[in-house]
Amino acid sequence: MDQQAEIRDFLASRRARLSPEDAGVPLFGGTRRVPGLRREEVAHLAGVSVDYYNRLERGRARGVSAEVLDAVARALQLDDVERDHLFDLFGTPAQSATRRPPRARPSGVRPTVQAVLDGLSMPAFVQNARLEMIAANQLGRALYAAPGEQQMTLPFSLPRLLFLDPRSADFYREPARVMRAQVALLRTAAGRDPDDEALVQLVGQLSTRSADFRTLWATHDVQRYREGVKRFRHPVVGDLDFVGESFELASDPSLVLLTYTVEPGSPTAEALRLLASWTAEAPVR
Repeated sequence: MDQQAEIRDFLASRRARLSPEDAGVPLFGGTRRVPGLRREEVAHLAGVSVDYYNRLERGRARGVSAEVLDAVARALQLDDVERDHLFDLFGTPAQSATRRPPRARPSGVRPTVQAVLDGLSMPAFVQNARLEMIAANQLGRALYAAPGEQQMTLPFSLPRLLFLDPRSADFYREPARVMRAQVALLRTAAGRDPDDEALVQLVGQLSTRSADFRTLWATHDVQRYREGVKRFRHPVVGDLDFVGESFELASDPSLVLLTYTVEPGSPTAEALRLLASWTAEAPVR
């Protein structure tokens, strides 16, 4: 990815959303020709020269210190995820436990991790930074199975399902919310590891074929995994409601273990029993 363009567009998008009033910048009348803050206003708030901030926003500053990036983050009122993304874009070590250097990209999981997945009585998966499921238990495979099939094939790309597969319109009950979250997670991953060629190809494919993806990608929003409600309409068992939880794998922080927890005695719990029965004889692929 073009790192200079990524830096420029991210900082410009954060400037545009912050009003002078919110930033505490005095207004002296006249017409403002840009939405949000001007570059010189951000420079003043961050305590750097206008020339230096201009070079920084264009991605042409070299050896930017953590102190300067912290000052810019405070000026633009970035949250923790956005701050880490800014540090990732500049390749500057951040004093944050959430930021780690990129590692090798595994294509599968260790047998012990698969055993953990198989021991769970709820849909569970292991997902990489490209939002590909590279491991799943039986209920997880059955949840995302295509109509007429009992098991999905791994690796399974959630972004391609959401943005390129027509069945996603019926499968996701809140597609707009899911789209925003997935694009923000991919944007975060791209900032952390811009040399991931498979991720670059994925973004290129989605940008070419999906107007929804192009629009959301241009917002430069970023996000970490977090707990959240997940609502589906399965072609076999109907509506399903989960609370998703995520856990980094200690042996490989580039992977995340996802579980879809179920309220006992709920309609979703009964639907999962039917789903388990439906897939009981299905071969694992």
